[in-house]
Amino acid sequence: MKGRSYKEQIARRLTLVTALIVMVVFAIIYLVVSFTVVQNIDKELELETQKHVGQIFLENGVIKFMHKDEWQEQEHQQIQLNPIFIEIVDLEGNSMDKSPNLRNNRLKYFPGRGSDEDAWTIKIGDQEVRQKQILLKNKGELEGYLLVATSFEDASELLSKLRLILLVLYPGILISLYLIMLYLAGKSIQPIQKIIHKTNQITQSSLDERVPILDREDEIGQLTRSINELLDRLEQSMIREKQFTSDASHELRTPLSVLRGTLEVLIRKPRTSEQYVEKIQTALTSIDRMSSMIDQLLALARVEKANISPKDEVEIISFVEELADQAKLETGRDVQFIPESSVPIFVHVSEKSLQMILNNLIQNAVKYTQGTVNLVVGKTDREGYILVKDEGPGISQESLSKIFDPFYRDPEVLEKVIPGTGLGLAIVKKLALETGVKISVMSDKEEGSTFRLTF
Repeated sequence: MKGRSYKEQIARRLTLVTALIVMVVFAIIYLVVSFTVVQNIDKELELETQKHVGQIFLENGVIKFMHKDEWQEQEHQQIQLNPIFIEIVDLEGNSMDKSPNLRNNRLKYFPGRGSDEDAWTIKIGDQEVRQKQILLKNKGELEGYLLVATSFEDASELLSKLRLILLVLYPGILISLYLIMLYLAGKSIQPIQKIIHKTNQITQSSLDERVPILDREDEIGQLTRSINELLDRLEQSMIREKQFTSDASHELRTPLSVLRGTLEVLIRKPRTSEQYVEKIQTALTSIDRMSSMIDQLLALARVEKANISPKDEVEIISFVEELADQAKLETGRDVQFIPESSVPIFVHVSEKSLQMILNNLIQNAVKYTQGTVNLVVGKTDREGYILVKDEGPGISQESLSKIFDPFYRDPEVLEKVIPGTGLGLAIVKKLALETGVKISVMSDKEEGSTFRLTF
C-alpha cells in the first residue's frame, strides 16, 4: 500500500486537531444557548408563580383563588401562545382546581418537592412544559401545592434546530478545513520538494553539485545548509578515498615491479650462485616492503572500521616510563623518559589506542634520528601532555600540513632512501581523532621534531 504523502499527513493531523476544537466550541455554543433559554423560561415561570401564589387562600378547608376570574385570562385559556398552566393539588396530589387551558390534562405532582426546588421539564399530552411546584400553607400548616407550568415547545424547537444546524455545519467545516490545510501544506513543503529533486540529481560522479541555499533562517534553510555540509564531507571523503586507492596502488606496484624485474632477469640465462643470492635478496627486500605496507594498510583499516575501546583512567607518567624502557630494549637506542611533574597525572583515554599512538611516534623518531629520543610527560593548569622529541633532520614547513596524509613522505626522506610506507602518522592521526586526543607537531630544519599529545 502506498503511504500517504507528507502534506496529506500534515493536513490530516491539523484537521483532526481543528475538528476537536470545533467540536468543543459547538458543544459550548449549544450548552450556553440551552442554558440561556431555560433560564429565561424559568424566570418567566418564577414571575408567574409569584403573581399567583398570593391570590390563593383557604375557605372551609378548600383551596381557592382569591379572584376566580384570573382563571379566565387569555393566557390560561390558549394553548399555542406561551400559555401558563396552573393546577392546585392537596397533600396526596389530588387535583382540587386547575386552569381551563389544561383541559383533560394534568400537571405532574412530585411528593416532597417544595418552593425551593428548581423547575423541571415534563410532558403534557404531546407537548413539553417547564413546571414548578410551590407549597401552599395556612397559618403555618401545609395544606397543598400550587403547580405552575409554561410551554417549552418553542424553546425545544429552537434547540432542535440549533442542534441540526451545528450537525450539518460540522462535516462541511471539516471538509473545507481539510482541503485548505492540504493546499497550505502543499505550499509549505514546496521548498522541500525542490531539495528532494536536486538531491536526487546528485550522484557519485557529481558530488561537487550543491542544493541551492534558500535565503531563510527557518528549519528548511537549516536543512539546506546541513545537506550541503554533508555533501562537502562526502566529497572530501571520496577525494581522500580515491587518493588513498591511487597511492596504495602506486606504492604496491613499485615493489611488485622490482620483484618481477628481478625474477625475469634470473630466468633469462644461467647465473652464478652469488648472482642468484643477490637477486633473491633484492626480491626478498621487495616482499618485505610489500608485507610491511600491507600490515600498515590493515592496521589503518582496523582503526577506521573497529570500535575504539572504552576510555580508561590512565596514569601517564608510569605508562610512558614503561614504554620508554620497552623501546630502549627493542631498538637498542637511547630513549629517555623525562617527567616534568612530581605527582601522578591521570587522564581518560583508551589505553590500547594510546599505546599504538606512542609506539608509532617512537618508531618514527628512532628511524629518522641517530641521537636521543626524549619522552616528556607533564601537566599544565588544566591538561596533561606527552611530548615525543627527536634530534633528526626536522620537517620542512611545506610538509608539516601533509605528514598525516596516507602515503605522504617528505621528498628529502625519499632522497635519503629511508624505508617506510607513509602510513604510520596516518594511523596516529586517526587514533587520536577517535580517542579525543589532540595531536600537534613542531619542527625546524636540522633541529628535530616534537610531537605533542594533549589530553
